[in-house]
Amino acid sequence: MKVAVFGGGSSYTPELINGFLERVETFPITELWLMDILAERLDVVGGFAKRMVMAKGSPFQVHLTTNQQEAIQGANYVTTQLRVGWMQARREDEYLGLRHGLIGQETTGVGGMAKALRTIPVILSIAQDMQKWAEPNAPLVNFTNPAGLVTQALANYAPEVTAVGVCNAPFNMKMNVLAGLAKNGIVVEPERAQLNTLGLNHLTWHRGFTVDGEEVWPQVLQQYLDHLRQEESPEWPPDLIESLQMIPNYYLQYFYNTAHKLAEQKKWPPSRAEAVMAIEAELLAQYAEPERTEPPAGLMQRGGAYYSTVATQLLNAHYNDLNEPHVVNVPNQGAVADWPDNWVLELPALVGRGGITPIHTEPLPPVVFGLMQQVKMYELLTVEAAVHGDRNAAYQALLAHPLGPSGDKVEAVLADMLAIHKPYLPQFWSN
Repeated sequence: MKVAVFGGGSSYTPELINGFLERVETFPITELWLMDILAERLDVVGGFAKRMVMAKGSPFQVHLTTNQQEAIQGANYVTTQLRVGWMQARREDEYLGLRHGLIGQETTGVGGMAKALRTIPVILSIAQDMQKWAEPNAPLVNFTNPAGLVTQALANYAPEVTAVGVCNAPFNMKMNVLAGLAKNGIVVEPERAQLNTLGLNHLTWHRGFTVDGEEVWPQVLQQYLDHLRQEESPEWPPDLIESLQMIPNYYLQYFYNTAHKLAEQKKWPPSRAEAVMAIEAELLAQYAEPERTEPPAGLMQRGGAYYSTVATQLLNAHYNDLNEPHVVNVPNQGAVADWPDNWVLELPALVGRGGITPIHTEPLPPVVFGLMQQVKMYELLTVEAAVHGDRNAAYQALLAHPLGPSGDKVEAVLADMLAIHKPYLPQFWSN
């Protein structure tokens, strides 16, 4: 069994290697192909990956390549964890927002849009090549941010490929809830619990939690409210949570607490990208140590907790036809009545060999649906802009986004965005 990882030179890759090593008995991978266009970085990360696997008795072979076709040829699974423009482009996204008095963030607002414009054509090219060279029905599992928006592009423009967007945030929430229950003496294994969440990637509202099929959300919510009321600076105002009877995804801070987030940006440098650059420089130096066979402790500072767990559990569920529930990004397909079937949503779905099938669920209440719908319109416009180099669609996407510029500033922000990323946006500059 061959698995291809695009963005194999990522600092996250060693964590992914550990995930495959832990599950090799149930997910019998024989070839892991790490593909990256940065050969020097791939040599460092890939060399470390090879030593990690050798230290465990070489249960599978690790191959390194800078050739897209070679990576995809005969692959049973393809995963994407790439960053077009690397961390420098993320830094540009952040300071684009800061320059214009807007949220500058990797997946949200103008930063998320810039990243999507750079990323979507690259991911679509991988999907197109999968149709030629990968094994029939090989799934594309996308971790690349903005994960939901990229998966929307795949659903719209590569529907022949089974594509799913994955994020570690829902699993983090699940583990946090379980930790809270454990403090009250209720110890539950993760596989017995299921989070009920709905929305878009990084724009979800958690609204239910079951253990062995029994709903315990009232207890979870009350425990969370008690925690907020004890905090000097709570993550959310308790009255907001009490009104919603839901817990918003952390990224909704950018929408519900915009002024605070803008104030935080004014303290840069370092921005998050700049902080990650420093962390990655140290990590890569450690990965290059010839005797190292275990990931360094500093990898946890990089973020992405439970990334390998989420990634390998999903692949394992698909390979073994477990029909196991996972929170993923897939087209609605009627799971939420009266919402368009083609909207990619983040919601629980059953994962098995037959596909990834979203579980029927109730729609969001009006208080949050309006925001989600507005962001979905931005996503659909951004997909069109990215695929066709459509400047007017990009203009309208900025205008539609709740965190976008005011009408009189849209043109200036768009011109700035396209100029700073010109090398990665040929679709806008070819004419």
